[in-house]
Amino acid sequence: MSTWTGKPSVKGSSETMRMALLTCVSVGITFTWGVEMTYCTPYLLSLGLTKGQTSLVWVAGPLSGLIVQPIVGVLADESTSRFGRRRPVIAIGSIIVALGLLSLGFTKEIVASFVEGEESSRTATIVAAVLSLYATDFAINGVMSCSRSLVVDTLPITKQQTGASWTSRMGSLGHIIGYAMGAVDLISLFGTRLGDSQFKQLTVIAALGILTSSAITCWAVSERVLVSVREDPSRDKGQFKVFRQITSTLLTLPPRIKGICYAVFWAWIAWFPFLVYSSTWVGEMYFRHDRPDAVEESNDALGDMGRIGSTALTVYSAVTFISAWIMPTLIAAPEDSTFTHRPPASIAHWIEKLNKIKPDLLTAWIISHLLFAFAMFLTPFASSIHSATLIVAFCGIPWSLAQWAPSTFLGVEVNKLSGAPDPSVDGLNGTVPYRRLSVGRLPSIEMRDTLRVDHDAELGSLGNNTGELSGVYFGIMNIFTTLPQFIATFMSTLVFSILEPGKSPELAHDAQPNETSNPDGPNAIAVCMFIGALAALMAAYRTTKLKHL
Repeated sequence: MSTWTGKPSVKGSSETMRMALLTCVSVGITFTWGVEMTYCTPYLLSLGLTKGQTSLVWVAGPLSGLIVQPIVGVLADESTSRFGRRRPVIAIGSIIVALGLLSLGFTKEIVASFVEGEESSRTATIVAAVLSLYATDFAINGVMSCSRSLVVDTLPITKQQTGASWTSRMGSLGHIIGYAMGAVDLISLFGTRLGDSQFKQLTVIAALGILTSSAITCWAVSERVLVSVREDPSRDKGQFKVFRQITSTLLTLPPRIKGICYAVFWAWIAWFPFLVYSSTWVGEMYFRHDRPDAVEESNDALGDMGRIGSTALTVYSAVTFISAWIMPTLIAAPEDSTFTHRPPASIAHWIEKLNKIKPDLLTAWIISHLLFAFAMFLTPFASSIHSATLIVAFCGIPWSLAQWAPSTFLGVEVNKLSGAPDPSVDGLNGTVPYRRLSVGRLPSIEMRDTLRVDHDAELGSLGNNTGELSGVYFGIMNIFTTLPQFIATFMSTLVFSILEPGKSPELAHDAQPNETSNPDGPNAIAVCMFIGALAALMAAYRTTKLKHL
C-alpha cells in the first residue's frame, strides 16, 4: 500500500471560509478563461484572420486539455513532493499562465522589438499571439486539473457536492469580475498605466488575478504528503508508463464513471461553440442590427465589441453565480438517501415537505441539458442585442449545473473506488470521514483524520480514503471533455467556411471590401450554436441512462 504523512486541512474559522479558501483558485482560472473567451476571438479577427482560421486556432483549448490534464493528473497522483501532490502544479502553472497572458496582450510590442517590416511584423504577430494563446491554455489546464483534484482529495464523500458547488460559485464569481471589468472602459478608469488598450489592461489584471488566487489556495490548504507509492505488479513501468496507465484506465472504466463521461462528451459538443463565440455573437448582433452611426467612427472596434460582449456575459455570470448558491439548496445531494439531516424542530415540518419535492441531482442535470437545448434553438432567430443578451443570460442556469454536477458524481465514485467510507457509516464502524476540530479559537479543520478503529488499521495506510485516484480519473473525464471540443471546432470551421468565408467586416479594417464576409447573410455563429442544441438533447439522453447504472 502507499504510505502517507500529515493530514489534509484548510485554514479558516468557519466552513464557509474554508470552502472559499479551498476553491479560491477557481476565481483566477475563470477570470483567465473569461478574458480569452471575450477578447481573443475578436483580437485574432482584428489581426486579419478569418473566422474559419480563428476556429482552428481554438483547437488550442481541447488539445491542451487532451494532453495536459490526463498526464498532469497521473504525474501528480504519484508525486512525493513535500509540498503535496497538487499545490506545486497549481503554483508553477499559474506563473506560466501569467507570463502567457502578458505576452498575449503585448504581442505587437514584443514582436516590434525583434522584427522589422510591416508584412513580416504582421505575420510574426499572428504567430506569436497564437503561441501565447497555446502556452496559456496548456498551463491553465494543468492548474484546473489539480485544483479539482485538490477538492476531491481534501473533502469526504458527504462534502463532495458542497465542494463542487463552491467551485462553481467561485468560478462564477471570477467570471462576474472578469466580464464586468471587460465591460468597463478601463482606459478611462486607469489611464494608460497598465497598457494603451482595453485588451492589454485586461491581460495584466488577469495575470495578477491568477497569481493571487492560486497563492491564496496554496497558502490555505495543507495536503497529505505521499511518502511512497504502493507497488502494483499489474501497473506498467518504463518510459511510457504514464500513457499506458491512462490507456488501461480508459479501457477499464467502471460503468457509472463511463456513463458520466459519455454524458459530458455530448454536453461539451453543445457548450463549446457557446463558450467560445457567444461574446463575439452578441457583439455582432450590436454592430449589425443596433449600432448607432457614431460608433462606426470608433478607433477601437475590438474594445467596443469586447465591452458589448462582456456586458452580456456579466449578466450571464451573475445568473450562474446566483444559481450556484440557490440550486444546491433545492436539489437533493447524492448522499441524501443515506445521510439523515436533523433540522430544528420549528422548521422540521417545512423541511420535510421540501425534501419530498426536491429533484435529485441527476434529474436536475437532465433538465439543464434540455434548457440549454431550448436556448440554442432560439439563436438563429435573434435579431437584436437585447434578444441575444437574454438568450446568453438564460444559459447561466444550465451552465451552473454543468459545472458542478459531473464533478460531484465523479468525486463520489472516485472516493468509493479509493475505499472511502460510505456516508451511512459512522465513526464507530469505520474511518471518521470528517471531524471538526475548529470550535471557537482553533484555526483549522482536519478532514479525513487519522482516527481509526482496530479493523481500519489492517488497511496499512490512509491511501484508501485520500482521493488517491482523483488525478487519473479527472484526467480521463477531461479526455471526454476535450475530444468533443475538436468535433465542435471542426464543425464550426465547416460552417464558417460556407457561410462567412471572408475576414470580419467589423474588425478587419485593413481588409479590402472583396475580402470581407457579407454581414447580411445568416449568422454563422448562431448556426453553430443551433447545431449544438442537437448535441444537448443527446447529452440529456445519455444522462438519463445513468439512472440505470
